[in-house]
Amino acid sequence: MRKRSKYKPRNVYLNPMEYVKQSVATLSSHKALLDLQLKNHSAMAELTQGRASKRDVDTVISALNMAEAFCLHGHGADYVQEITNGLEALKAVCIRSIKAERFVLRASEMQAINLAMDVHNAQLEVVSLRDMERARDLVISVIKNKKANVINEQG
Repeated sequence: MRKRSKYKPRNVYLNPMEYVKQSVATLSSHKALLDLQLKNHSAMAELTQGRASKRDVDTVISALNMAEAFCLHGHGADYVQEITNGLEALKAVCIRSIKAERFVLRASEMQAINLAMDVHNAQLEVVSLRDMERARDLVISVIKNKKANVINEQG
């Protein structure tokens, strides 16, 4: 068996100074923020109306995972409990969807998920691109190291 190389290629930036400037600026000054919020809101609207597909639910799960990662990095750390409640409510919806084959929210679950999404939207207004990348890397490493909550038939 061949030994694995420790070399990992790094990102090559065509304009490093522009990347540094954008990393320091808040995400609210980027055009991508509006696209991201639109995607999150449309997925949440489909979920609350009972027409959500797996892709919509995956979008909401990703948004709440990022919100939790932002909290761990100090953005909105006061709202950890609200985000945890939102993730637990979303997990309950997903477990029920295995049997029912559709995503249906209860009133308390809808309230918890909406509150967590509101916290996430507020976080997006104040974080920088660098913070967003750090949060994304944290979420990816949690999934890679198999520490994420996985939903299956047993719950």
